[in-house]
Amino acid sequence: MCSSLPVSLNLLSVCIFSIASWYTLCISSTKDPGQKPFTFQVGLGKVIKGWDEGCLTMAQGEIARLTIAGYKGYGEQGFSAWGITPNADLLFEIEILSIQRK
Repeated sequence: MCSSLPVSLNLLSVCIFSIASWYTLCISSTKDPGQKPFTFQVGLGKVIKGWDEGCLTMAQGEIARLTIAGYKGYGEQGFSAWGITPNADLLFEIEILSIQRK
């Protein structure tokens, strides 16, 4: 395992460059004016499963597009505040800004 990759419990600071479902345009971006990077502890289920799994494969400074199946995204409930319908497949472009080792 590469030592530059995060492991469960590490605190990640990420920049969400774009968030989209297959049928909508950009929903949100932390690169928009006034927005801040998003920080979360990886591997604990505090974010959608696709983020936990995808971010654990990324190194600091890496930018990746994560294609996330609906069941690893917002599932049957969707996320109506962002217009994400139930079981929607999602595309995220994420940059790992920092990894704080725990």
